[in-house]
Amino acid sequence: MTDTGGRAQGESLVRAIGTLGLAAGIVNITIGGGIFRLPASVARDLGAAAPIAYLVCAVAMGLIVLCIADAGSRVSLTGGPYAYVGTAFGPYAGFLSGVLLWITGLFATAAVATVFASGLGLLVPALAGRAMEALVLVVVFTFWSLVNLRGVTLGSRLNSVATAAKLLPLLLVVAGGAFAVDGANLQIASAPAAADVARMSLLLIFAFAGIEVALVPSGEVRDTARTVPRAVALAMVGITSLYIALQVVSQGVLGAGLAQSTVSPLADVATASMGGWAGAVLLTGASISMFGYLGGMTLSMPRMIFALARDGFLPHALARVHPVHRSPHLAILAQSALSLILALSGTFEKLAILANVSVLSLYLGCALAAWQLRRLGVEGGGTGTAFRVPFAGITPWLACAVIAWLLTGLTADEWLGFAVCVGLASLPYALTRRVT
Repeated sequence: MTDTGGRAQGESLVRAIGTLGLAAGIVNITIGGGIFRLPASVARDLGAAAPIAYLVCAVAMGLIVLCIADAGSRVSLTGGPYAYVGTAFGPYAGFLSGVLLWITGLFATAAVATVFASGLGLLVPALAGRAMEALVLVVVFTFWSLVNLRGVTLGSRLNSVATAAKLLPLLLVVAGGAFAVDGANLQIASAPAAADVARMSLLLIFAFAGIEVALVPSGEVRDTARTVPRAVALAMVGITSLYIALQVVSQGVLGAGLAQSTVSPLADVATASMGGWAGAVLLTGASISMFGYLGGMTLSMPRMIFALARDGFLPHALARVHPVHRSPHLAILAQSALSLILALSGTFEKLAILANVSVLSLYLGCALAAWQLRRLGVEGGGTGTAFRVPFAGITPWLACAVIAWLLTGLTADEWLGFAVCVGLASLPYALTRRVT
């Protein structure tokens, strides 16, 4: 996986995603359903001091993002972290990264799909109940599969529309709620304990996670060396600013009541500050947000299957590209079918905890890959000059230190589950290598 220029040219995918499209994809996947409940969770432990955890998390994520942007500007192959780590450290490391990325995305998609179906039932009572929720899931996955089968251009455009649609109700809370903020609710009575900030930062890392999935379609991004870092910076600055603004407004409006508003805190903020109509808008916005998230994942995650099949780890048929629409059509259908099965069965809930260690391990691999690719002199995968990271000599190591600190919060069961996944993932790799 070292000939990035030649491999990229051989993928036959259309490079149609620009800076705004990629940034919208990052925002779309990162801002899922969690933000509509997140303020209450953070307020429960930190109260008015909650923005501190957001800032700590933003700094930590900023280091990680710099490494991802650096690696992404150097490797233009489809697969995102899978391609970055594989190019830097060889096929086995890349394979494990791809499997971890796919596990994270698959279970996250199924989880959000389930919440979306149940949430839609609250808005439209006729769609409530197990049978109707199952029908909703089938319709949603069919819709997004058909959209993305038509090619990356249409999928990217609809993701941009979905991103704008989900941001509007959130911006409504910030703008409208600001007029109802009580300054007394924002006073910090005492500094939070460092351990509490650390635990909440660990939680918030996953509220910021999503860039690793959004970058999977790297083989369809125009001018990778410029587009990736610009899109990443644009998306992360916007996401951080929005999260902090939502937390401050929510705390300012509800005060101590925010911690008890665990079902729909942002809807409660909207209702308290602007009336019942605004609360209804926020509930609708939550459904739109999750619907857009599913579209973003249907665009990104099949490219992971495509990349694994392209490199011989899965049946080669999954790497086929549609002769007209130039989309990995069989990979899209396979990904949607698996996500639908998991969402319908609900068995993914027992394994969802593995997504935590998986995404942090991916980030660690990307940080190390950024250092290795720079050391090897890989420059843009044949698409241009690589992104110049500030303090490039120490940034990857600072990111590794932050990730190691976050990993200390994992339990023994999580480590055991992660080890089992790595072991099981290594079996097909060993078999395919033996055959070839």
